[in-house]
Amino acid sequence: MKLFNKTVIIGTGLIGGSLGLDLKAKHLVSLVTGFSRHKSNVELAKKLGAIDCIGSSLDVIKDADLIILAMPPEANINFALKIAKKIKDNCIVIDVGSTKRDIVSKINRIIPGFIGCHPLSGSEKRGAANISAGIFQDSICIITPSARVNKKALNKVCRLWRRLGSKVVILTPEKHDQVLAFTSHLPHIVAFSLVNSIPDRFLTLSSGGLRDTTRISASDANLWSEVFLSNRENILSCLAVFQKKLAFLKLALERKNKKFLTNILLTAKKKRERLG
Repeated sequence: MKLFNKTVIIGTGLIGGSLGLDLKAKHLVSLVTGFSRHKSNVELAKKLGAIDCIGSSLDVIKDADLIILAMPPEANINFALKIAKKIKDNCIVIDVGSTKRDIVSKINRIIPGFIGCHPLSGSEKRGAANISAGIFQDSICIITPSARVNKKALNKVCRLWRRLGSKVVILTPEKHDQVLAFTSHLPHIVAFSLVNSIPDRFLTLSSGGLRDTTRISASDANLWSEVFLSNRENILSCLAVFQKKLAFLKLALERKNKKFLTNILLTAKKKRERLG
């Protein structure tokens, strides 16, 4: 059963394009229109079957039932400002960004029907060339409604993500940003910093472990700069915790205390095993 008639995806890269593929494959919408700042991206998305047609102007959103903002945080906010007076009253607007407090607070002021979403899917790659079907299956989607959210619209958005195969978790925007600072943003910072710590001449002698550990450091630098700055306070708190843990490990090495060092490593091993 279709949940929406016309859907417009703003930003047809990895997440936006993959959403289009799955919305069409699962027959959740009647029509998917793509709109992008990058002509090559939206044309490739159409060629790959992620969208049915390409929007040539902002007027494409006038009769949309669902609008998906799938760009970096600031671009999503700026685009929302442009379309706020063009969307119809019952249109639902969602985003798929990895920070939520600023986006929800700023967009809800101008689009009351906006609902923040964050599918914990994807990879370090970007662009329509990396669109992939099924990436939301068996993943988590965090939804961050504002206090004045329309309950009917919220239920519909939850059904949408569940039909895409995701487990839905409801958090406040503030709690989302606090949690993701630890589980997503800090790992990216560590990966970026780790790669930058290795002398260039040693890279050719690296193992698979280094590649696994630093995979996400190949992520888009501009996108992650925006993410880090939009969640700056939470990330600084996470870094303080990380620096404390690193200091303990350094101390164990300085004192040549094998028992202390082993306990640190065993604690990490047991916690990692809980991830599955």
